[in-house]
Amino acid sequence: MSASAVSRPAAPEGIRPRGIRPWHTARCAVDRIRVELLQYVRRSDAMVFTFLFPVLLFVIFASAFGDLDPMLEIDGQVVTQAHTYLPAMLAAGVFLTGVQNLGIEIAVERNDGTLQRLAATPLPVLAYFIGKLGQLVVTALAQAALLLLVARFAFGMELPSEPERWLTLASVFLAALVCFAAIGVVIAQIPRSVSSASAVVIPVALVLQFISGVFLPFTLLPDWLQTVANLFPLAWVAHGFRSAMLPDIARFLEVGEVWDLPMVAVMLGAWAVVGTVIAAATFRWVKRA
Repeated sequence: MSASAVSRPAAPEGIRPRGIRPWHTARCAVDRIRVELLQYVRRSDAMVFTFLFPVLLFVIFASAFGDLDPMLEIDGQVVTQAHTYLPAMLAAGVFLTGVQNLGIEIAVERNDGTLQRLAATPLPVLAYFIGKLGQLVVTALAQAALLLLVARFAFGMELPSEPERWLTLASVFLAALVCFAAIGVVIAQIPRSVSSASAVVIPVALVLQFISGVFLPFTLLPDWLQTVANLFPLAWVAHGFRSAMLPDIARFLEVGEVWDLPMVAVMLGAWAVVGTVIAAATFRWVKRA
């Protein structure tokens, strides 16, 4: 038996098996999205450490730094430290949902035999991944909406009014979802047991958040650490969100004092392509021996 596939019983002689029809894949994908969402909301650890965690951190940071003097004020535009944590927590939320949660989920399902059992069913591979991606999109959108509502109504923060800024926010958000989903599938191949899944994925996610301008202002990091962080997509997602959510003068707080959105697109696109290729080459239904 191959490590990447599970044999299915041969069709009885005289009966020609039919290929999987598109409507069957679509129906299975819808069912998988429903199942994935039900499993997600029933897991208290996922709800606390991926869905609510960025919201709770934003409340803490916005409360702690809300009374500090502005970081920058030019021509009536004001940037406070509390305001910078909104795009930071938006970036952290997408990252945690895509990389940490998806990576741990798939790693656990592969090591506890769930994927092997699914491989023995008529479930199309595409439907399985659409289910994961559907859960990721729904939960990430719900989390982002909750963050924006808390920022607007609990802390009185002004949200962007220009359509161009919302378009930038949506573009970076969707690109980040695809990029982090691919990385999540790749990182899920590393843990060798159910118990090691969280131990492997969470430290990597935590370190990347610290060096990518999520918990600390990016320009406060040493130059060599900024260079390392810029090799990974999270720093660019946070940069893109800041360009959409903060006043234009906030660019003076960035490296080079510019909004480098073309580089955001390049880095997220490159990581999405590379991550997808690696995920396709390394994904296995069956646990490695």
